[in-house]
Amino acid sequence: MPLYMDRHDSVDNTPEEIAAAHKADLEIQKEFGVQYLSYWFEPMDRTVFCLADGPSREAVIEVHRKSHGLLAGRVIEIDPSLLQALMGEFPEYPPGTSYTATAVRAVLFTDICGSTERASRLGDETAMQIVRMHDKFVKDAFETHDGRMVKHTGDGVMGSFTSVAASVHAAIWLQHSLDEWNKSADEPFQVRIGISAGEPIAEGDDLFGSVVNLASRLCAWAPSGGIAVSAAVRELCLGKKITFIEHGPIALKGFSEEIPVYVVTG
Repeated sequence: MPLYMDRHDSVDNTPEEIAAAHKADLEIQKEFGVQYLSYWFEPMDRTVFCLADGPSREAVIEVHRKSHGLLAGRVIEIDPSLLQALMGEFPEYPPGTSYTATAVRAVLFTDICGSTERASRLGDETAMQIVRMHDKFVKDAFETHDGRMVKHTGDGVMGSFTSVAASVHAAIWLQHSLDEWNKSADEPFQVRIGISAGEPIAEGDDLFGSVVNLASRLCAWAPSGGIAVSAAVRELCLGKKITFIEHGPIALKGFSEEIPVYVVTG
């Protein structure tokens, strides 16, 4: 059965009222062949994201309409495997229990610098050894900082973090570890990293669309061995003893406006 996520904006309800609405959904959902699985409530932004299995988008909407009348501004069908990789474990509380849970996620991309030239110069086998070494450093960085691998991109990876600060610390850890390894490596290599942060539904009905695109563009822009982040990442890391240098606004492919960009220096 398809999986759907909806988004409610400018919500004036309390956490208790949201919990009661979710419980009301559960009480009538079988009438429409729907199963509401969980929700995220962002009290600062006044947004709610609901997650449900259902036969159609219309069926999911009708459950909300009949149970409490709080209709979402947007409902999209999503890939369950992608959602799990990006969001991690879903909030699980007894029906009617009030809670808040952030839906903000940091998305991190890595890219091995000069991989095409290296493969041409040294051959595919040596190039693959570099990829495997990169993957080991990334795996260690993610495991140490509670990150999740979303997918491999060939010359890099895409990952997700529930903590924005943890994503930056993972990037710093990865670069420092690579610097140490390069001191004695027969074939040293550099990695560039891009990080952005946002909520799971973006304009254009694309899950994490703008957040993913921005992280990818920041990675492509980042200097060799560098870490480039969005303004949202910097703001969410205030007070975390991380140093940023502003390099923007900058024109990035796929974005109509120039984007403020920051480089992490430590």
